[in-house]
Formats: sequence, structure tokens, C-alpha cells
Amino acid sequence: MKKVLIISYYWPPAGGPGVQRWLKFAKYLPESGVEPIVYVPENPTYPILDEKLIAEVPEGLTLLKKKITEPYKWASFFSKNKTKSFSSGIIPKSRKQSFLEKCLLMVRGNLFIPDARVLWVKPSVAYLKEYIAAEGIDTIITTGPPHSLHLIGMALKSELQLRWIADFRDPWTTIGYHKALRLSAYAERKHKMRESKVLRTADHIVVTSKTTKAEFEALTPQPITVITNGYDVEPVAKQTLDEKFTLAHIGSLLSERNPRILWKCLKELIKENPDFKKDFQLKLIGAVSQEVLDAIAEFRLGKYLNTMGYVSHQRAVEEQRKSQVLLLIEINSEETKSIIPGKLFEYMVSERPIIAMGPEDSDFEEIVRTTNTGVFIRYSDMDLLKETLLKYYKDYQNKTLQSHAVGLQHYSRKQLTKQLAELILK
Repeated sequence: MKKVLIISYYWPPAGGPGVQRWLKFAKYLPESGVEPIVYVPENPTYPILDEKLIAEVPEGLTLLKKKITEPYKWASFFSKNKTKSFSSGIIPKSRKQSFLEKCLLMVRGNLFIPDARVLWVKPSVAYLKEYIAAEGIDTIITTGPPHSLHLIGMALKSELQLRWIADFRDPWTTIGYHKALRLSAYAERKHKMRESKVLRTADHIVVTSKTTKAEFEALTPQPITVITNGYDVEPVAKQTLDEKFTLAHIGSLLSERNPRILWKCLKELIKENPDFKKDFQLKLIGAVSQEVLDAIAEFRLGKYLNTMGYVSHQRAVEEQRKSQVLLLIEINSEETKSIIPGKLFEYMVSERPIIAMGPEDSDFEEIVRTTNTGVFIRYSDMDLLKETLLKYYKDYQNKTLQSHAVGLQHYSRKQLTKQLAELILK
């Protein structure tokens, strides 16, 4: 069986979507003749914890750990809540940032390039060189964000002549929050130089969307493969649907992920339709920025709101399957066209219809349409949004509301892991 070293920051008990991809790959790789060895921080600062995920770590997996020094721990002395929000990607709009928030972002973006985990690079390289030589490993994989982990891969490849696969779960310099980091011109150039060097040095690059592939092809001649995120078979009992007409969003609603068109549409439907007013509930599960909460209050939707905060992955899957309609909201910008939210794939197997909102030509628009799992709505299309909500509400009243998905097998974790194994075994 071929050994492969996987270098990741996120690992149980980390919660959120970042941990799922490589936890599941590690689970299924041995079925294709690959033995995963996973290297993670010993003392990380995770913004979200989900202790239940520890039970999903494959039995017998070799797990290596090394201590990490994280600036987020130092910054928490000034404001624990703000550093936790920044770490999880919730960054207030520039005009609403306090002086402290501006300072923290400036330090984060300009002193720690590419990110706040860069201090883990040198000790990791020193530790892993000895382990790799002792175990005879010839292939390593780094996964980011945090993209500083790719610097570990680049250094190991340079010193040991390994085969290196760089996995990008999200883009680097075009990721949505990059512009919010208050970068100097020097820091901006340094980010781009490191990104270019990583992309040109890795033997193979894996991305999660076709738009990111096209973006990276302009930066490197190295081969690039798209392996999306996916769904796994979850041991969840059949759920009883919510009595209310629930629109549920599972996951973080960032400051820019604030669909005012939806809030306006819901306000109008409540005003125009007494039955809708009586039955409707907005269910938000996960971290929600203050800007989103303020907008919901502005449109007088507060009394219809059920905020549940962060829940375990198991509970999130249960809530997906109980909800009447699932909301998939992405930031309306050019930079987010490549983002395919990981929860989409779990949504698709929930048998609940999806209302997906994002910029025109989003990569996940095609997936929603070809799998017949819901309706994709552009931020400019108020009429289609209202029409869709009314149709789903009528189906809810008739007790016929359900999605009828097709072609989901292409996105199963087992199938996607087979693609990865073929790449590793080349």
C-alpha cells in the first residue's frame, strides 16, 4: 500500500466545513490502496469546535502532531471575540470597523504572509524531513487555507525531491476576504509572488471548482485537477419535517453574505399573504454577522427569526432534513464565482429543495441545475425569487414539497476519493 503524507491545519475536534474534505478522504483512501498519514497542529486555535467529529477519525490512522505558535492567541488578549470572528472569516465592512479591528486586520495581512499560521512552517519542515526519510514517503499533500501549509510542501519538495500535490479548497489572493486585510502594496506583491511560486513548484494542483482551475491555469503550466467537495452517507434517522414553513441556512452568514433582496422579498410576502405570515420561519444555524442581523431587523423579520448558533455536524444534518427549504447564499461578487460551498452537497442529499443565491455564472449554479435539487437565483432577479418562494409555499401547504435529485452519485465522497487515489498512484 502506498503511503502519502497529508499536511492539514483543520482536523477534529475542529468544526465547520474545512475539516470535512480531508477527514473523508482519509477515511476512504485505504480502499484504493493508499495509506494516509495525517500531520496536524498539536495545539491549534480553532474558531469552531465539534467534539463529535473525533469519532469519525478512521481507526488505526497514523496521526502526527507538532506544536504551533499562533498570533490569534496573542491577539485574544486584546479582544477574544474579534479574533475568533476574524479566524472564522467574519470581517465587518470597512466603514463599521473599530480602530482595534483595523489594527488587527492590518497586522494579520501585512506581517503574517500568507496567513497567521506561517510560524508553523519552519518547525514543521524540520520535523517532517526526518519522519519522511525514516518512513520512505515519496508523496505529500498540502491543503489550504491556511495557505501557509503550501509553504511547508514547497520547502519539503525543495529539500527532499518529493512529489507534491497542493490542494486548494479556496483560492488564495482572490478569496473574498483578501481585500479586507488592509494590505500594503508590498504585502500585496508578496502574497502574489508566493502564490505564483507555490503554483509553479507543486507537481500537481487540485482545486474544488472549474473557475479556480481557469484562474490558476493563467498562473502556472502545472497540471490542475478539479475534485469538488461532496457528501457522505450520514447515519441519520428519518426526520419529521418542521411544522412551520422554515427557510433554513446552515453555516456562516458573513458580513458580505447578506441577501437584502431575500429579506425584502420575505417582508413583501408577509405583508401580502396572511397565511404565509402565519406559517413562515427563518432558521439560521451557525455564526451570523451583526450586519446580517441588523438587515433582518431593518426589514422587520425579527419575530420570524430562529437563530440556533453553531451546532454539531450531526445536528446540522438533522436540521437540514427537517427544514422545508434550504438556503444557499454566496457573496455577490466576481471573486466568489469559484466558491462552491461545502454544505451544498449535504443539502443535495437531504431531499429538501434549495434556493441558491449567488453571482451570475457561479460554479455552483450549474451543479444545482443539473442535479435538479433547487433553483439558482441571481441577486438581480426579484421576480424569480418571489415566484419560487410562492411555489414552494404552495407545495408546503399541499404537503408535496420535496426535491427530486438526479446524478448525485458523481459527488459521493467515495467516488471523489477514487479520483484522488488515481492521482496519487500515477
